[in-house]
Amino acid sequence: MAMAMTHHHNRESSVDKHLDTGKYVRYTAEQVEALERVYAECPKPSSLRRQQLIRECPILSNIEPKQIKVWFQNRRCREKQRKEASRLQTVNRKLTAMNKLLMEENDRLQKQVSQLVCENGYMRQQLHTVNASATDASCDSAVTTPQHSLRNANNPAGLLSIAEETLAEFLSKATGTAVNWVQMPGMKPGPDSVGIFAISQSCSGVAARACGLVSLEPTKIAEILKDRPSWFRDCRKLEVFTMFPAGNGGTIELVYTQMFAPTTLAPARDFWTLRYTTTLENGSLVVCERSLSGSGAGPSVASAAQFVRAEVLPSGYLIRPCEGGGSIIHIVDQLNLEAWSVPEVLRPLYESSKVIAQKMTIPYVKALRYVRQISQETSGEVVYSLGRQPAVLRTFSQRLSRGFNEAINGFNEDGWSIMNCDGTEDVIIAINSSKSLSNSSNLSTGLSFLGGVLCAKASMLLQDVPPAVLVRFLREHRLEWADFNVDAYSAASLKAGTYAYPGMRPTSFTGSQIIMPLGQTVEHEELLEVIRLEGQSLTQEDAFLSRDIHLLQICSGIDDNAVGACSELVFAPIDEMFPDDAALLPSGFRIILLESKPDSSATNRTLDLTSSLEVGPATSQAAGDSPCQNARSVLTIAFQFPFDTNLQDNVLTMARQYVRSVISSVQRIAMAISPCGSSPTIGPKPSPGSPEALTLAHWICQSYSFHLGEELLKSESLGGDSVLKNLWQHQDAILCCSLKSVPVFIFANQAGLDMLETTLVALQDITLDKIFDESGRKALCSDFTKLMQQGFTHLLAGVCMSTMGRHVSYEQAVAWKVLAADANTVHCLAFSFINWSFV
Repeated sequence: MAMAMTHHHNRESSVDKHLDTGKYVRYTAEQVEALERVYAECPKPSSLRRQQLIRECPILSNIEPKQIKVWFQNRRCREKQRKEASRLQTVNRKLTAMNKLLMEENDRLQKQVSQLVCENGYMRQQLHTVNASATDASCDSAVTTPQHSLRNANNPAGLLSIAEETLAEFLSKATGTAVNWVQMPGMKPGPDSVGIFAISQSCSGVAARACGLVSLEPTKIAEILKDRPSWFRDCRKLEVFTMFPAGNGGTIELVYTQMFAPTTLAPARDFWTLRYTTTLENGSLVVCERSLSGSGAGPSVASAAQFVRAEVLPSGYLIRPCEGGGSIIHIVDQLNLEAWSVPEVLRPLYESSKVIAQKMTIPYVKALRYVRQISQETSGEVVYSLGRQPAVLRTFSQRLSRGFNEAINGFNEDGWSIMNCDGTEDVIIAINSSKSLSNSSNLSTGLSFLGGVLCAKASMLLQDVPPAVLVRFLREHRLEWADFNVDAYSAASLKAGTYAYPGMRPTSFTGSQIIMPLGQTVEHEELLEVIRLEGQSLTQEDAFLSRDIHLLQICSGIDDNAVGACSELVFAPIDEMFPDDAALLPSGFRIILLESKPDSSATNRTLDLTSSLEVGPATSQAAGDSPCQNARSVLTIAFQFPFDTNLQDNVLTMARQYVRSVISSVQRIAMAISPCGSSPTIGPKPSPGSPEALTLAHWICQSYSFHLGEELLKSESLGGDSVLKNLWQHQDAILCCSLKSVPVFIFANQAGLDMLETTLVALQDITLDKIFDESGRKALCSDFTKLMQQGFTHLLAGVCMSTMGRHVSYEQAVAWKVLAADANTVHCLAFSFINWSFV
């Protein structure tokens, strides 16, 4: 058998052990060749086609079927062994390269420690020999990075001198000690990590450094990374104005780059740089870059009028080939983003090393992951839904992101113009009459009949709201903030001649939102999905027409542990046929963290809002123990609406009102999910007169047992926090309402929310009488006296109504008084609707 485990080529004989006799059976070279042909065509053992091929091959007729089966089994074993050996060799190469990378990083850190010790000794000596002012000057001279002298950039010789100087400075940052790097918090290097990340300390501007291992050759990596708009979503445009050989096998390029602004509160940035590509003596490939001069250089002033010129200090990529394939990449980016030009509240995004570290790491992570994803797509490791090619789905993601960035920035060059913006409006309205929504030359997919596109956008500050938690909630609970008729209007506008203004086809949202995943990046930091919103017509003549709406959506930054401080939810209506060249009009939300994240335990809260529902007095937690750390975020909202020329004013009014409504909804959601229970910048705290959700859950169950003599939940579900969880997941619809003159609901479990077709945030706007029809209200009134005297009552089978106007039948309902901890005070009334269903 051991001999049989050795693979032989087609022209060689093979040996296997006989099943019955234990003797070795030798196959001729012709038999092995025939068996290999059969295996190549039908590798599956249960294939009928394989049996047919064996019967049709005369040379195999004198071999027992059992022995043929053994040969195929051994063949599969040999193939699995080869694959496993190849995989282990690949892992070994990666570990070897990572070990080499870590050893180099260790050497660099040792050099940095030695340098810091020398500087420390020098500074101590200066303190004893000079006065304070001289000491300050000497310290500055000791730790400040020397300024780079500008050569004449008007001739090739001057540019080559600048390029060589840039190369030397970049290499000293990438592998040397020119910058005092410290490891990025939370980033642990290892064979499964993307790479090693570090941030600057005590250097000019802001800087970050990344290094990692990628399974591609250096030239391919350089080609991808130089095409910055393909992997860096914040890059609007990159133009190479001049390119000429450097004389040493390298090339020099003059590059103009424009970057999108992340919010509506600050202008965008642009850069005028020299980019130098060359190969070092050790075979490493280098692409380094730096700004040439100030704001007066570069393209015409008109093309850069809406941008603030920022500065790139020597930065770039060092790509070194590894033995056995793959490459090690070192990336350095050092910028001066001119923070003086933005409002003070946003300056942490541009100058704070603590915040800018996470924000600036995103491009490096995305670059490395982008290259890694292309590598895995090429090898077939990444599988996508609906039979779509990875490149097509990646294009959809890029188009959604770019369209959203264009809407936020509204550049005149793209045809946008601001309407009635005097600084007092909370919602900015921009019009684009030249925007084309078609992604192909096919006129049938274009929207030439439209008058243009209108964008309503706004930015606001949020206090103590984790961006990942808020975006997750907006994604999973669209009914909480979206208007189905507005979505229907945008979707219908993609179909010429359907209708041009909401209201012409009255439609209601059934409350059903189905998320169909299409794909995700390798590290799962971005999701691409199709959302189907189920609608129904409210008019008799359209009753049999489908009113479902489909949205193409990307969602990123929803992992609490994700690198970076930006979370996004961007979507666009799309035809249900989902063509590759579909017209897209993106809208959505972007939340950027301005300061440090709150304690992680505060972000790991359930999205059903029960854990943060404040319907009672605060706990005895001291103020100093609060998980909140005054973390602030900036939320940017942008919604785009196509319009016909004769309905521009109507659409403008609708858009402004809708965005204000969305802002109001998001504020209420933020208040509910804030780890502090409310956001000081949003509104007052809820009334402190009733218990928290966990306490309320205990009261509901204890009161049910007290009045009815039986348990609402199973006995094993009554311990600790499990009461709230099991009450939330209970199959019956459980609702609680206040004892005011007009009772309003204050709590519902998941089944109760589903029955009412609402959410916890909107629940407190629903009164008890609204869910019953006239007969139901009469039945409730007749049993109300019994309820108050006896403490509980049983309601007969009946019908109630959801907030969407749908009838809900139930076999039985139980109502009981919920008693507070003292067992004397009636806190609220609870209802349990058993075996309910929509009629």
